[in-house]
Amino acid sequence: MKAGLIYGKKDLRIEEMEVPKVTSGKVKIQIAHAGICGSDLHIYHEGVMLTDEAHPLTQKKPPIVLGHEFSGTVVEVGEGVQNVSLGDQVAVEPFVYCGICEFCKKGNYNYCEQFGCLGVNGDGGFAEFCVTDAHLLHKLPKNVTLREGAIIEPAAVAVHAVRQSGLKIGETAAIFGAGPIGLLTLLAAKAAGVSETFVIDISQERLNKAKELGATYTINGMNEDVIQKIISVTQKGVDVAFEAAGVEKTFSQAITSVKSGGTISVIAIYEHEISFNPNILFEKEAKLYFSRGYANEFPEVIQLIAKGLMDVKQVITKEIDLEHLVQDGLELLVKDKSQSKILVQLS
Repeated sequence: MKAGLIYGKKDLRIEEMEVPKVTSGKVKIQIAHAGICGSDLHIYHEGVMLTDEAHPLTQKKPPIVLGHEFSGTVVEVGEGVQNVSLGDQVAVEPFVYCGICEFCKKGNYNYCEQFGCLGVNGDGGFAEFCVTDAHLLHKLPKNVTLREGAIIEPAAVAVHAVRQSGLKIGETAAIFGAGPIGLLTLLAAKAAGVSETFVIDISQERLNKAKELGATYTINGMNEDVIQKIISVTQKGVDVAFEAAGVEKTFSQAITSVKSGGTISVIAIYEHEISFNPNILFEKEAKLYFSRGYANEFPEVIQLIAKGLMDVKQVITKEIDLEHLVQDGLELLVKDKSQSKILVQLS
């Protein structure tokens, strides 16, 4: 099969490789679509998360098939598999976890002591086929397409952050960063019953997309006073702020933007240490959460899409083939801010 293998920083190669054998408890899927994530950009451009040591659960190390947002069709089923059958269309939940540590036993497998992820610590979705554990597969209803199936993983990140924040019907929210996760957080907040939303970014193209997806207000941080705009509308600040940009300035703006007793949910990963004034949180008795991935949210996200409550296909801006993964995907996304979610078509 053809696959996009990451060897190291700025070193991704489209190569032929053997399709793994299907063993007991495993399933082979023919991959249909795979989304390019911000994490993929960090891995490719900066070499982050790549290590010379094999992961304790997968026993894999680079070169590894990149990509962790993907969907496909079941084409082979191993012995003992009961949750999926030949021909099922599925989304893949890529988290790898031990199932026996303290956190896994409580259902918080996103905290697993041996946490890993397909596309980072095991072969992922930028390939024609994937063989993986059956329990990682979620069947798609007939009214959820494989294109939408490839967006379920990042949508789960957004839904987890919104659930963790405690956002209630009728409350207000600010979303800092209008990349794919920020836009999906906007959709998740709308599904949760948010009354007004503020989306903040420095790219007008991304803000235009946020407006298209239903943001009440968009604020360009390059030429507007973000906090002044939010306060002028809300008087006291928003109930919840989601930080999805991953820079110090937006973190500071997020904690400043909430009202007394408000909540800040940090979804972004930071490349560097940041500093902030903790007294801002103290004076407001504000709550600060860090949201890591998701746990058990895939079924809920699938239902939200199936019922029309999250139109995730709106974040897709481009589709490419595997041969153009680097130039028209991993490179383009850092240059062209009009792009949101780029899907790689694999079958």
